[in-house]
Amino acid sequence: MSTTSLIAGDVMDRAAALMNDAAKTDYTYVAQLPYLNMAIDELVESLEESNNSPTNKTSSAITVAVGENMITPAEHATAPHYPEDLVEIQEVRERLAGTSEGFIPMVRRESISESPAVDSLLQWSWEDQIIKFNPNGALTIREIQLFYTALTIVQATDENTVIGTINARSFLSYKTAALCSMFIGENEMRAGILEKEAEKALERLTGISNKGRQQIVTRHRPFRAGYKSRGRF
Repeated sequence: MSTTSLIAGDVMDRAAALMNDAAKTDYTYVAQLPYLNMAIDELVESLEESNNSPTNKTSSAITVAVGENMITPAEHATAPHYPEDLVEIQEVRERLAGTSEGFIPMVRRESISESPAVDSLLQWSWEDQIIKFNPNGALTIREIQLFYTALTIVQATDENTVIGTINARSFLSYKTAALCSMFIGENEMRAGILEKEAEKALERLTGISNKGRQQIVTRHRPFRAGYKSRGRF
């Protein structure tokens, strides 16, 4: 089985075994599911905070027409839109649309003041969950490429949900078992032991990813852990 084809039932089977209930007599899939999703939430936040590889993505080219001055979330009435799984932006690059030239990094600002339009957008800001440019836009059609932190792990709806994150099985199994032991079984001692195992599993997961990134020769992109501020329109 591929390491990215991890399913919720596999995690909950292991969690039940850790609680001495391999038959899932008490710790059924239905009983465990809310706690598995809490464990998934914690994993997502930990990976986002550490800028780990399971959450790093690069967008396809986003076309910004002459005079357009923003890229908005999918829920916004104004196009173009950035990817729906975007949580936090690491870097924005641009190039002339329709060319094969390389994308050029843009300068991030806290806010963008209005100025006469030129051929390029040059600068961007992240305000009210919108990527904003010069209010007058650019004089040419631009293509924008985003390097961003993505929400890549889904919430489980049942035991057949594909979680699909490499090396996440141990952490999710221990964490789900710890939460179930505490809040269903009310066994603080077992919950504490399982929580420690979950912490060690998370350290291994992030450590493996960090080790892989150390072998990449590239210019690091800045990261600001502001993902928790993301809202919806």
